Amino acid sequence: YLSFMPSNCYERAPLINPGLEPEITDSDRELDSLIPDSDRRGYDMYEILLRIFDDGEFHEIGDGAARNLITGFARVDGRSVGVVANQPLVASGAIDARGSDKAAHFIRLCDAFDIPLVFVVDTPGVLPGVEEEKIGVIKRGGRFFYAVVEATVPIVTVVVRKAYGGGYAVMGCKQLGGDINLAWPTARIAVMGAEAAVGLTQRKQLAAVPEADRPAVRQQMVDFYNAAVATPWIAAERGYIDAVIEPSTTRLEIRKALRLLGDKHIEQAPRKHRLMPL
Repeated sequence: YLSFMPSNCYERAPLINPGLEPEITDSDRELDSLIPDSDRRGYDMYEILLRIFDDGEFHEIGDGAARNLITGFARVDGRSVGVVANQPLVASGAIDARGSDKAAHFIRLCDAFDIPLVFVVDTPGVLPGVEEEKIGVIKRGGRFFYAVVEATVPIVTVVVRKAYGGGYAVMGCKQLGGDINLAWPTARIAVMGAEAAVGLTQRKQLAAVPEADRPAVRQQMVDFYNAAVATPWIAAERGYIDAVIEPSTTRLEIRKALRLLGDKHIEQAPRKHRLMPL
């Protein structure tokens, strides 16, 4: 843990083995076939994290709680970075109240010691349910938002698959402070998933279709939504994504992005402090 941290908040974290593997490796190429063809199938996010940082090393923090959200330290070109990622194998990677607390604390820690942040996104949004409402998912999620918005360190975001609604908003989106946002061709970026969108907006059209034909028509609508609405190229056209990249180039693209952001500096507004959601 201490090897990733500076001695104090006025110093930089140790630089360890910069410039390793400047070209695409066989491990990088494995990323091209890692995402399942079906959006409903899970995969292990650790398989991605171990391939997009230096030396295949990832030091997890807080792995005993809220395992739907992964936080930890890694290195990019020898420099320490803080990593926040969704875990599709647990609650599909949805954002919940406990995960929000975990992420907010970790982001504040990284910002306090000037450690850049890398978000790796695959989330269907915020976890719904009465239990989540009872334990304050809105307020605790608000602290997650607050931590991201107030962070002054470089923020690089990589969308690997689902990026829906408020879940994507809080995971380092460009509108809330992400500096460089990248997406894989498998990314789906929208306000909600195709199934939910079709059910919400096409209810009358589906009701008018004979019942025997309804499943096929519904699937056509879902496929159209995924192909024409929730694509990374549409997001790139609108400026929400800076580039759509091949998965195998991710490690080098993150390295390039953090080099570009090396001199990032934010002037604080003339105020005593901001208001935290409490």
